[in-house]
Amino acid sequence: MSSLKTVSGEVASHSPVAATDELAAITTPPRPPGKVVVVMPAYNAARTLERTVQAIPMDWVDEIILVDDNSTDETLALARTLPIHVIWHPHNVGYGGNQKTCYLEALRRDADVVVMLHPDGQYEPQLIPRMVAPILRGEADLVLGSRLAEPGAALAGGMPRYKYVCNRILTAVQNRLLGTSMTELHTGYRAYSRGLLLGVPFLRNALGFAFDSELLAQAVHFDFRMIEVPARSRYFDDSSSISFGAATVYGLETLWITGRLILHRRGIWRSRKLTR
Repeated sequence: MSSLKTVSGEVASHSPVAATDELAAITTPPRPPGKVVVVMPAYNAARTLERTVQAIPMDWVDEIILVDDNSTDETLALARTLPIHVIWHPHNVGYGGNQKTCYLEALRRDADVVVMLHPDGQYEPQLIPRMVAPILRGEADLVLGSRLAEPGAALAGGMPRYKYVCNRILTAVQNRLLGTSMTELHTGYRAYSRGLLLGVPFLRNALGFAFDSELLAQAVHFDFRMIEVPARSRYFDDSSSISFGAATVYGLETLWITGRLILHRRGIWRSRKLTR
């Protein structure tokens, strides 16, 4: 069973407008040594990319990598004007396929910690110090930015109610089956240690949204240390969000992935995704 811990945070207001200033005001400890790389899997993010990059605390980040998944807007052209490393896909491969390129490039650049930050501005870049500090201190291998850690914060930030309810139910089911105790297992805001990315066969994972659930199952299976920190999300017109139909498919895939982990562990049906 994975070693788990929950890290609480103090954020006074539940107003999404004040969230940025509140997170920026949270006292963070001095930065431990180690190279931090932020990766941004991008698709049609031209409207939000520049302000998201500008909000990244560069005193805690050494490099930013953006992988453009054959966007049809100006994402690639804009990215090339920013102080970031840009990779482009000649054809669209999907959210999971984009992450594979992100993590491979970050490992190639000798990252000690890799933070996945969506370029649509939905997650607060100011939280990066609190995401990476536990990994740099050797206390965790995976840090999740939980939107559900603070009661009411997710809905106040604009999360659709159907998504909130499904997230809570799916997380509760997974916690019971996986032996975890997290408030959210479906956040797209994550920080990984180099050791975890080298230790799980993520290249065998799905090309679509199921990639995140597979990587989480791998982290649990291989006994990597997981913690979470409270995270704010902001839903607005320019932020990306999967449709209800796609969310339903994702939920079913997540339950299947969790079931496959159980079958693998019991020796009933082995999976290459859970074998090093």
